[in-house]
Amino acid sequence: MSDKKRGESLRYRLRSRYDSDQPRENFQLKHVFASVKILPRIAGLVWTASPGLTFWTAALCLARGITPAISATITQLLFDGVLLGIKQQSISPIWLPVCLQLGVNLFDRTCTVVGVVIQGLLKDRTANHIQELVLSKANTLDMSQFENAEYYDTLRHATEEASYRPSSMISETFDLARTFITLCSMLFLIAHLSWWLVVVALVIPIPSFISSSRYGWKDYILARRQSPERRMQSYHTQLLTVDQYIKEIKLFNLGDFLLNRYKYNAEKLYAENKRMLIPRATIGLAWTLLTIIANSIIYLYIALQAVTKHISFGQLSKYVMAANSAGQSFQSVLDGFTDTYENSLFVNQLFEFLEYEPKIVSPAQPAALSTPAEGQGLEIEFRNVSFTYPGKEQAALKQVSFTLHAGETIALVGSNGAGKTTLVKLMSRLYDPDEGEILIGGRNVKEYDLTELREHIGVIFQDFVRYHMTANDNIGIGRVTHIENRELVTAAARKSGADRAIEQLTNGYEAMLGRWFEKGVELSGGQWQKIALARAFMRNAPILILDEPTSALDAQAEYDIFTRFRSLTESKTAIFISHRFSTVRLADRIFVLEGGTIHESGSHDELMALDGRYAELFNLQARAYH
Repeated sequence: MSDKKRGESLRYRLRSRYDSDQPRENFQLKHVFASVKILPRIAGLVWTASPGLTFWTAALCLARGITPAISATITQLLFDGVLLGIKQQSISPIWLPVCLQLGVNLFDRTCTVVGVVIQGLLKDRTANHIQELVLSKANTLDMSQFENAEYYDTLRHATEEASYRPSSMISETFDLARTFITLCSMLFLIAHLSWWLVVVALVIPIPSFISSSRYGWKDYILARRQSPERRMQSYHTQLLTVDQYIKEIKLFNLGDFLLNRYKYNAEKLYAENKRMLIPRATIGLAWTLLTIIANSIIYLYIALQAVTKHISFGQLSKYVMAANSAGQSFQSVLDGFTDTYENSLFVNQLFEFLEYEPKIVSPAQPAALSTPAEGQGLEIEFRNVSFTYPGKEQAALKQVSFTLHAGETIALVGSNGAGKTTLVKLMSRLYDPDEGEILIGGRNVKEYDLTELREHIGVIFQDFVRYHMTANDNIGIGRVTHIENRELVTAAARKSGADRAIEQLTNGYEAMLGRWFEKGVELSGGQWQKIALARAFMRNAPILILDEPTSALDAQAEYDIFTRFRSLTESKTAIFISHRFSTVRLADRIFVLEGGTIHESGSHDELMALDGRYAELFNLQARAYH
């Protein structure tokens, strides 16, 4: 199956679960037992996370499986020993069973404590391992997948649910094996008294098991249906608790509005969960009461056997313990299947997420991207490029063709949505064009290794990231292999003008930026933008792309940067997007984009002489200053 068809198939499966309140497939009991098929794959995940902890978890669970039967037999020996001791007026008959019981209890308790520690460590190891898998997979996916709501719902379940459920399933499986061993040993004991006790012990818990499994399926369907609302809740929480949004929220008095939205969602989810929880608990209680009554009948029968002297007092205690343990063990076995089934439904979402495959990948045999001399640029060519964003009908670019010569600087102007930033995204292969091809250095960009291609491009977008890291790291990640090179970092800061703001900080380049972490310092919007500009200059790439690089700067700061812009981009291939024509006129050529096409192109003087759209926009902005 091709990547495209596989992706479409996966999207269809996901979409079908959201488009209807009813599952595509009704609950069937056989699916509960079929869910064990996923255990080998989960076991592989857990084993990879920690082979040693997995082995000892299994060993301890299995070792504890036989102790209840041994304990019941020792109890028989103790009771019979007590009766014999009374008869003989001696304590000798009780020493052996007491010592044996002490040894078994010490062993079982030690195994329990050690098992809890090992299982806790295993869960942490597995959760970290799976989180790394999720983050690694997310790191490979395409830009388009990050703009898909279904992807986010699957990602949320993969990180929140599936990160702990696999290790829980393995622990529960080991417990299930231990309980099954206990069950078999207990049934073996009570079968010596009467075969029908075995039948009753096995039949009574089955209705409760079926009911619990059905509600497990319903819980899963409810959780999938609630995923968008829970993601919305998380978003409202973020809006009300993150400093990035709090200023506008307070100024617009949005706090109560967003809080009410959160409360509405919370009440809706609470009501849905309540409608599920109460019937499940009520039906579960009814079956539990039936089980208690059945166990009481079994106890009565065993007691009558003792009264009629068909069994000894010690045997009475053994059979009572065995019957009680057998009922509990079989219920635990059935519950184990139910838990495995319910967990497998959620863990499947992890595997669904890990099945996502990027369409934009490096070729098997990538071409070498020729590295120009230090400070030199690369030629860029667009040949009849068309592109439409996923889920959109209107094309963002239509048959766009142009050549940007090495060392040339161009400016892109036009209204919002004209396709300016789309050109940049296609050039850096955040997307691939639907038609046409893009060449850098004389070759189609699809022929290059993705990492190598992007290392040749330095870019700052208008919506740049404010990393809550040190000033040095904020700039150094522009060229992460040289992040510790303070000389390069400070040079990049001087080019963008960020050096003055950094040097005023108490810890200078080691100062933590942002308020999220201890001793963090918040910068102004303009200072943050200079930091982002420094990150682009740190890259020292042959292609430099600046998308609205001065939108947050004051007039003096903008003037300072662009008086140096020519020298900073000298010999580099530079593209900048701006609505400020004082900046635009510095370019060698200007492209005016309208409706996804290049409407006009030329130098500032040529376009003014043309008296077209560019001249109209320039004059409109100029009049705003009069």
